[in-house]
Amino acid sequence: MRIRCAIVTFILRFLLWCICRIDNRELKALSPQGPMILVMNHINFLEVPILETQIYPRPVRGIVKQETWRNPAMSFLLNTYRAIPLDRDGLDLRAFRQIHEALKKKEYVIIAPEGTRSKDGRLQHGKAGVIQIALASGAPIQPVVHYGGEKIWQNLKRFRRTPFYIKVGRPFRLKTGEGRPGRETRELMLNQIMYQMALLLPEQMRGYYEEIPQETSSLLNFL
Repeated sequence: MRIRCAIVTFILRFLLWCICRIDNRELKALSPQGPMILVMNHINFLEVPILETQIYPRPVRGIVKQETWRNPAMSFLLNTYRAIPLDRDGLDLRAFRQIHEALKKKEYVIIAPEGTRSKDGRLQHGKAGVIQIALASGAPIQPVVHYGGEKIWQNLKRFRRTPFYIKVGRPFRLKTGEGRPGRETRELMLNQIMYQMALLLPEQMRGYYEEIPQETSSLLNFL
C-alpha cells in the first residue's frame, strides 16, 4: 500500500501542477507529528487531492461521505489514502471508532466542520462533530484552510492555471475544565474553532463568520 500511495501521489502532484499553482509554504508550520485534528474549509473536489499529496508522507486520514465510494475512480483514491467513510444520515459510530484509532496511532485526521461544500468559497456554519471528536480523544486541533480553488472551472475554460493558497494556523487544545462541557459551551467552542479558520481567510471569504468578535479564544489553549 505504501508503494501504491507513493506512485499515486507522484502522478497526482504532476497532474495538479498542470492545472494549479500551489502555494504550500505554510505547511512547514504543520505540527511535525500527530495526533492532530486538522480542521479544513470545504469548497470543492480540488482540496482533498491537493492537501493529501502536499501533506504526504505524513500519515493523514480524511473523513469523506460514504456516497463518494460509489465512483470507482474516487473509491480507488480514497482507499489509497485510507480515507474514513462517514454516514451523514445519523450518528456513525464506526466512523468515530476509526477516527479515534487513527489519532491513537498519532496520525493526522482531516475534518471539514462545515460538512458540505460551500462552492463559492465562503465559510459556512460549522457542525458540532469536531467538538465531540476533540473532547473524546483529547487530541489537539490545527486549522488548515485554503482558497483560490473556487475559481478552478472558470480558469480551466480559459486554459489558465489556478492559484491555490494554503494557510496554516496555530495548534490548540480545547479548555474543558471539570466535567463535560454543556451545550452552550460546546457551541462556543465550535464558534471559536471556526473563528480561527476565518482569521486565516481573506475577509470576503469568511462568510458566516465575517463578524469576528474581539474575544475568539477564551476556550482554546494554544500549544
